[in-house]
Amino acid sequence: MGLLVEILPILLKLSIVIFMVGSLLDMGLRLNLQDALGALRNVRFVVLSVLCGFVLCPALAYLLTKVIPLHQSYATGMILLGMTPCAPFLPMMVDKAHGDMAYAAAFMLLASLVTVVYMPLAVPVMIEGLTADAWTIARPLLLFLIVPLAIGLAIQRISANVAARLQPIVKKTTGIDIIVMLVLCAAIFGKDFINAAGSYAFGTQILFFLVATTATYALSFGLPQAQKSVLTLGISTRNLGAALVPLFAIPDVDQRAIIMVAIGIPMQTIASLLAAHWFTRRAETRQWV
Repeated sequence: MGLLVEILPILLKLSIVIFMVGSLLDMGLRLNLQDALGALRNVRFVVLSVLCGFVLCPALAYLLTKVIPLHQSYATGMILLGMTPCAPFLPMMVDKAHGDMAYAAAFMLLASLVTVVYMPLAVPVMIEGLTADAWTIARPLLLFLIVPLAIGLAIQRISANVAARLQPIVKKTTGIDIIVMLVLCAAIFGKDFINAAGSYAFGTQILFFLVATTATYALSFGLPQAQKSVLTLGISTRNLGAALVPLFAIPDVDQRAIIMVAIGIPMQTIASLLAAHWFTRRAETRQWV
């Protein structure tokens, strides 16, 4: 039993690494770089993406942790979630919402690149008690986010056929790993998840996703509806792998910070599904007008 207790956290870390690498490799294999770069020429879209993703959301998360009496470790997890927009499943949500897939590719590329630069600088400043220096945080972000993304893009550039054959395999492997990761989280942190229900953790995340989603949509006035939906869905989803990186980069992290990030799995899924459903109805209404 003691050996199992020691092995499970190691398996969880391994599953998170597989999740991060698989998600970004999957993105690179199917990301149309030409379309993404074309969409990134839209200055208004890029500016709003950066402002909402890396100013509004971190500030909102930080404010919530000061207003709501969260334990410091839950607050750490909340702030990390606030810093990491764009889940790997964004294209699926954008497609459901009839959004612009080229802009979805652009948002994913932009969010990945800015996250790697932003987090090492912001984490030591915004999170109390987290002693990791910038390079300690940047190193795993580069290794687990940028490298697999670059490999996927390179494979697609060299041979689109090879990329098309590999992508479903990577996607399925990552999907299986997500299930394994959730099972491991339940096995290791099951009791702590129940305890989190009475600690304002769930309520704080509900407020975060509600305000972040509605504020982003309101701020994106002037953009076409297909681009609005991309931006809003990109903000209403979180890159949980990137949020976990600083927690695994330093020793002896309170597991409640990890639990707070893990709570983001159901929360972001519900938030993005509701937003996508609403955008779908708006898109269908516009077609009939």
